[in-house]
Amino acid sequence: MRYDKIDPKLFIENRKRFVERLKPSSVAVFNSNDIMPTSADGTMPFIQHTDIFYLSGIDQEKSILVINPDAKDPAHREILFLIETNDEIAIWEGAKLSKKQATEVSGIETVMWLSDFETTFKSLVFDAENIYLNTNEHLRADTTVETPDDRFRVTCKKQYPLHNYMRLAPIMHDLRTIKSQPEIDVMQKACDITEQGFRRVLAFTKPGVKEYEIEAEITHEFVRNGSRRHAYTPIIASGFNACVLHYIDNDQVCKDGDLMLMDFGCEYGNYASDLTRTIPVNGKFSERQAAVYSAVLRVHKAAAKMLVPGNNLVDYHVEVGNLMTQELLSLGLITADDVANEDPKWPAYKKFFMHGTSHHIGVDVHDYGHRYKTFEAGMVFTVEPGIYIREENMGIRIENDYVIQETGEPFDLMRNIPFEIEEIESLMNKA
Repeated sequence: MRYDKIDPKLFIENRKRFVERLKPSSVAVFNSNDIMPTSADGTMPFIQHTDIFYLSGIDQEKSILVINPDAKDPAHREILFLIETNDEIAIWEGAKLSKKQATEVSGIETVMWLSDFETTFKSLVFDAENIYLNTNEHLRADTTVETPDDRFRVTCKKQYPLHNYMRLAPIMHDLRTIKSQPEIDVMQKACDITEQGFRRVLAFTKPGVKEYEIEAEITHEFVRNGSRRHAYTPIIASGFNACVLHYIDNDQVCKDGDLMLMDFGCEYGNYASDLTRTIPVNGKFSERQAAVYSAVLRVHKAAAKMLVPGNNLVDYHVEVGNLMTQELLSLGLITADDVANEDPKWPAYKKFFMHGTSHHIGVDVHDYGHRYKTFEAGMVFTVEPGIYIREENMGIRIENDYVIQETGEPFDLMRNIPFEIEEIESLMNKA
């Protein structure tokens, strides 16, 4: 693997907390993701299902984790099932994990081959009352593609129709909301690599370069520092493109006088980072650009200070909207009449700031989390306000990742990544 080995104590502790949420006489099953096809004999790079990784650290396809805390045989309380390697697989793909290696990664002592799964699972199920199965219950999920979890649910319910079936998703959503220090340490590494990508871009950007050339510079820095991929498809949007929130073509020329919005973040050890910066293509903000940028930055800083225990996303977003309303009034983008006559379901500020300010981040870039859950220490959120003025070909967003602390302001995982106007201009014009 490219990333440094993660201490298996993280996964051991995650499993301990998971087991505490299960009902007595239960067995839980987690499946790895498929390797997704393209066409002909092509495949996409493998990306592990984040739930099985969170609980085991196993980063390999065709893996199954079974947790059965009340198993009569202590050796069956945690079992990893892996594909058995052979000489042909080793020649064509490289050797897969051995049982010993899987134990070293996960801290799970009992590792079996997949060929033993059906027989072993049957013996465990017959001694259990409840079977916990996984579904993708993320609010933004597209569930049209059938997954191993989907297939297993159908098979399991057909073979064992009289058991009680329970949902894993609510447990995992609750557990993964709070990050432990080892998780935060890995996320910090991802943010540090992302910083290097941004600093490289500041030195590279100038009028005439293509957006995809800038993407390439970022990718270079990610790969050379041990990241396997972007945590999500990067947005490199110059000029009007920045007003298209999910612009990913990245194929236009960056023009003198335009701003460039870059939303990117590296994955490291399966953990995500999520950065947005907006810079002047020619290295100098115009007076108007600086005014709008400063407004966004003020909202960003004020919003970050509200990430404290006891607050919640609903109230937080209302207050951020109030802050943005004042900035838009000062910029002359909306009027007092616009605010007085606004639709409460779509306030006046939404014309220029139409997305949310924050989301959970962790093993997934849009990580699990409850919208109505009160903020607690250990939660990690993005803060990403923006102003998008289509008539002026201007889109500005500023985003960092923050860890909520027990007391005081949140800890900024991207505190070393420049976002002040003076620092950005200085670095871009450095000889």
